[in-house]
Amino acid sequence: MARQVEGEPYTRITSLEASEMLKEGDATVIDVRNPEEYAEGHVQGAQWLPVDDVIPRYDELPTEGKLLFICMVGARSGLAAEYAAAMGAGEDRLYNIDDGTPGWIQANLPISTGMDK
Repeated sequence: MARQVEGEPYTRITSLEASEMLKEGDATVIDVRNPEEYAEGHVQGAQWLPVDDVIPRYDELPTEGKLLFICMVGARSGLAAEYAAAMGAGEDRLYNIDDGTPGWIQANLPISTGMDK
């Protein structure tokens, strides 16, 4: 269930909630893991943007819609959402998929491998 934690500029969601948001449209998954992790398996259609690149490459993020950040366990994705907030993204657009890519895969949701989307 989507939840806010005091002091965090984003909403925490599960992989299943993220999947529903993607089906509704107007949402993009941003995978912030390293290239090796991303290549091993990622959310189908995800945009890859390593956490350390979120600030310098902020202009590559979609300017409209929800941004659903994902990593392995929710730590780097939470940091990436904080970076996006610091760069001016509205808190209502920022989400952290806190069960991470393993949760997405365990839920049998669509994935891709390699460096493709």
